[in-house]
Amino acid sequence: MTEPHHLLIIEDDEVTRAKLSGHLEVAGYRVSEAVDGAEMERVLLRDPVDLILLDINLPGEDGLDLTRKLRNRSNVGIILVTSRTDEVDRIVGLEIGADDYVTKPFNPRELLARVKSVLRRASQSDRPFDQVRRFAGWGFDMLSRQLESIEGERVPLTRAEYELLSAFIKRPGMVLSRDRLLDQLTHRTGEPCDRTIDALVRRLRKKLEADPKIPEIIITAHGEGYVFAAEISNY
Repeated sequence: MTEPHHLLIIEDDEVTRAKLSGHLEVAGYRVSEAVDGAEMERVLLRDPVDLILLDINLPGEDGLDLTRKLRNRSNVGIILVTSRTDEVDRIVGLEIGADDYVTKPFNPRELLARVKSVLRRASQSDRPFDQVRRFAGWGFDMLSRQLESIEGERVPLTRAEYELLSAFIKRPGMVLSRDRLLDQLTHRTGEPCDRTIDALVRRLRKKLEADPKIPEIIITAHGEGYVFAAEISNY
């Protein structure tokens, strides 16, 4: 029998934490809880997790600080939970490595759909591809999800960055709209957010481009979307 995915909820509000835990346990997930970053570390030390639901408004280190810390050492799935209406928090969260977000008060079906989406992308990222792709001095191993420079330096990718780069590499030279890219990443049925893709593209450019302000690999097709302009070879 397959072991259930282990999810960690980091939320200081007891009512919200209980609601999240209840919905996820009913859906068949194994759930652990923490109220702050210190308790999060204790949970992670004793029991690896597959996905973290992380409230932005935490005492001490907030959710954005913890996202940075987690992403520096792990590719674990991260979904931000926020009650803030300002979209800047969500964009910053995506830029620093979160895979998705839910906004309180959350819809249980939407919550579960987003959890499944992040977990599904994690499992799909381990599927084999035919070749390693080389472009613009980079080697991209689509099996191990590793990006390596010509000097042999490995650059970590988040799940969202991996999915976006894979989408570009599978369609080099094509103009890909933000809507289409968002579909490739999340498979959502709701209205897409253009700025989500813009944030992810900025993150990839910082890692890939010699000068992110003058991109040569992922270029903007104004009014249409983005194009992967680098020549790709297999090896």
